[in-house]
Amino acid sequence: MQQKEQIIRTEYSEVMQKSYIDYAMSVIIARALPDVRDGLKPVQRRTLYDMHELGIRHDRPYRKCARIVGDTMGKYHPHGDSSIYEALVVMAQDFKKGLPLVDGHGNFGSIEGDGAAAMRYTEARLEKITQEAYLADLDKDVVDFVPNFDETEKEPLVLPVKVPNLLINGAEGIAVGMATSIPPHNFSEVIEGVKAYMKNPDITTRELMQCIQGPDFPTGGIVVNKDELLNIYETGSGKIKIRGKVEIEQAKGGRQRLVITEIPYTMVGANIGKFLMDVVNLVETKKTGDIVDISNQSSKEGIRIVLDLKKGADTENLCNMLYKKTRLEDTFGVNMLAVADGRPETMGLVPVLKHHVNFQYELATRKYKTLLAKELDKKEIQEGLIRACDVIDLIIEILRGAKNIKDAKDCLMNGNTEKIKFRYKGSVADARQLHFTERQATAILEMRLYKLIGLEIEALMKEHEATLSNIAKYEEILGSRSAMAKVIVKELTKFQKEYGQPRKTRIENVAEAVYQEKKIEEMPVVLLMDRFGYARTIDISAYERNREAALSENKYVIPCRNTDKLCIFTDKGQLHTVKILELPYGKFRDKGTPLDNVSKYDSSEENILYINCMDGLRGKKLLFVNSQGMMKVVEGDEFDVSKRTTAATRLNEAETVLAIEMLAETEAETVVMQTEKNMFLRFFASDVPQKKKGAIGVRGMKIDSRDKLKAVFLLGEEEKTIEEKDKRIMLHRLRIAYRDGKGVKK
Repeated sequence: MQQKEQIIRTEYSEVMQKSYIDYAMSVIIARALPDVRDGLKPVQRRTLYDMHELGIRHDRPYRKCARIVGDTMGKYHPHGDSSIYEALVVMAQDFKKGLPLVDGHGNFGSIEGDGAAAMRYTEARLEKITQEAYLADLDKDVVDFVPNFDETEKEPLVLPVKVPNLLINGAEGIAVGMATSIPPHNFSEVIEGVKAYMKNPDITTRELMQCIQGPDFPTGGIVVNKDELLNIYETGSGKIKIRGKVEIEQAKGGRQRLVITEIPYTMVGANIGKFLMDVVNLVETKKTGDIVDISNQSSKEGIRIVLDLKKGADTENLCNMLYKKTRLEDTFGVNMLAVADGRPETMGLVPVLKHHVNFQYELATRKYKTLLAKELDKKEIQEGLIRACDVIDLIIEILRGAKNIKDAKDCLMNGNTEKIKFRYKGSVADARQLHFTERQATAILEMRLYKLIGLEIEALMKEHEATLSNIAKYEEILGSRSAMAKVIVKELTKFQKEYGQPRKTRIENVAEAVYQEKKIEEMPVVLLMDRFGYARTIDISAYERNREAALSENKYVIPCRNTDKLCIFTDKGQLHTVKILELPYGKFRDKGTPLDNVSKYDSSEENILYINCMDGLRGKKLLFVNSQGMMKVVEGDEFDVSKRTTAATRLNEAETVLAIEMLAETEAETVVMQTEKNMFLRFFASDVPQKKKGAIGVRGMKIDSRDKLKAVFLLGEEEKTIEEKDKRIMLHRLRIAYRDGKGVKK
């Protein structure tokens, strides 16, 4: 029978709001943010748990990553194999994680941004620390298990991590409306911080920072704003400034070289290549002339970027320039956001450790309750077996006289002798005194005869003593928070001794880098640009010697100053600017550089209509005419902008700029507009109103719908003639009319 449709009437905005909030919370809790207790995102947690379930231990052979990823996706994380493999790769990269959790075998990428090989080629297994501190005790009911996405498997809600992983490995994640960015810290220091908090739960952030000095990045480097760390760790957000480590080495011929041996954590990946390009750009733009050569000699042993310097170079000033102009000094934005008690929360250092320590007490309580229950069960059975050994002859007589196990068990538990045939009458009275528990009776019935050997009985007694000792120990731990704290601290100390590493990142207070930029000697030059778009500058004297050749071989010849900038106006209505210093300066016959290389101008998509230097535009006025006949006059100073590319004028869709001309601003200056059907209109340039560059302008000529504007001419007092279909038209003899007319046919 078909179910009847149920229509719910509600406000659409309410449905959208609820749906968006549900989606946002799903991304925040179930994908993007780590849990404060284990410091892991769901994808990381599920991958590690799946490896644990597959038995891929540190002392067993590696297994294909494709197997791990497929198993994780099929059982626990149905969000695509790429996200799972990426999480697996990152957990194996020692240049991203302070404490790698996965032991990778094969190509797992490099610090320079090379990606890992495909998952079908790489292999992995768990690290020893991961087994001991992240996945141990899962069989002791220390964490809750929940159904997976299709309720065919169970997965842990959180892993029983015994170290503060959120601080040790840090975290990065982008959710909906929020993001987390937590730097990694030194393993030993964080353990010391946990111990300090357990001794004094009222500890302040300042006191805690005597143990945890600051972040410890896997790439080393230097944190230069030590005084700001206190506020960052109190509020859970802020900016950490990090620098690479630069060493000065002596080279041949009395020269020196700068060697970068450690990089900022933010430079990991493609940013190393960008840094090299930035240094090359500093040399090419003449910001520095001290660098002769740059080479990246990095290897598996570590980072080594070498900058060879010229003799007598100012190394201190050059280092400061690298800090200011490249990513050798960078900022790591801290936002210590994690899921705590089921909701996202930004926490400082103390709250993070508070949540971790509370979690450790919870884990320890559940662990020792489980162990105590097991020991009490063992004690019950052991006591039953010990008592059974004392009356073993009676028990054997009961077993031989019973018809079935049920009768024998009933006699052992309740002293019921009615269904038992005894060989000796005196045994009946003794049997009625038996009162074993059900567990004890079952153990007696299952006991093998070799257990009656003297040595076995002795071993049973020793085992019973050990059980009683364990019970006393577990009860003491569960009965006293201080005793439990000792156990937690003892285990942390063991991890600290085995896995602790010296600090890699130095924490200092360093003054802001200040460098004196080399003053550029201002001088007049001449810009030459050929018809292929290659531009260069030459000395005035070189231009004077080759004036005729310069004018005949080049499309644009513009006198300017080397401190000026070039303004390039295109038919797309764009203004591209280029600093004159960015163009090569040299001899007359030197080849220039394409404008495409030094600006955002694209010669394949737009055509240059007008070029001038900024000094040549100041105090002048430009006439703009678009393809629809709209025109305006714009002050040249409006184009003095800092952006490399901006809109020079406003255009509607499908419009282009037809002409840009500089006005002479004389009374006799006129504009001639020509259409494809040879309609001509001449009027005074002063009739065109002055507008802002963002305006469309006014109509210059009424053009028939079947006609199009073809050309625009700006006439002064000189004569100008054009040829059209074997006819010579003298523009200066056209009758002067008014703007926005139809014009005359020629």
